[in-house]
Amino acid sequence: MSPRSGFPGRRRMAAVLLAALLAAPVTLATPPEPTASATRTAPSPTVDKIVAGYVAARGGIKKLRSLEALRQEGRVNAGAGRDGLVTREIKRGGRIRFEFTVQGVTGVFASDGQHGWKVYPFDGEMGPQPLPEDVVMEANEQADIDGVLVDWKSKEHQIELAGREVVDGRETYKLKVTLKSGGVLFSYLDVKSMYLVRTESTRQVRGRPVRMETTFGDYRKTGGILFPRLVVVRAAGRPQELRVVVDKVEVNPPLSDARFAPPA
Repeated sequence: MSPRSGFPGRRRMAAVLLAALLAAPVTLATPPEPTASATRTAPSPTVDKIVAGYVAARGGIKKLRSLEALRQEGRVNAGAGRDGLVTREIKRGGRIRFEFTVQGVTGVFASDGQHGWKVYPFDGEMGPQPLPEDVVMEANEQADIDGVLVDWKSKEHQIELAGREVVDGRETYKLKVTLKSGGVLFSYLDVKSMYLVRTESTRQVRGRPVRMETTFGDYRKTGGILFPRLVVVRAAGRPQELRVVVDKVEVNPPLSDARFAPPA
């Protein structure tokens, strides 16, 4: 990436990337309820049947459970001239590693499931620094390689159908997901394809709750499993958006546990 890109500062760009891509869902202060105009009254399947349809659309439970590790690489854009590169690696056991590169400078956030660490040169931190325990807990949720809907009962999450809504012209099932940790998010599944269209959650940004919308598209299969190749993140009430184009998906790549462990 050329240093002449001219966007306003690597540190500011890095903060944008982290807020949109790394933060985990937290408990909603006031969970939004579906409005009467957006909610359909037609009979809907049970939550179990809806989630089963979603699992089948992604490739089936056998394929999903065979997923032991995942690497995704892509490009991110946060507006004119504000570009970066991102890589996310996940391995079962709560391991996750997230790297982002802005103007040739790379930051790392990682967790081995018990300990988290970061390298954040945008704040002048050139060596690894530990992550707080609450951030490590959130990282463990992000490291759910299957996604929160798969095997949700055994993970001790709770899911309820909150109605139907039209999202980008498609009718969707709106699922309210309460995580074991107490965090809440909403998942919207296309009624016809059962693909995940959007998620909504409220995140703490600089100490203030901000409702985030993440929209998924351009689905393709890798290793028999469906993955979105386009992810768009928006904050409610703001015109800016963060677009992530996933260029490469690797299913079960060889990932050493040392990739996620704090450096010695």
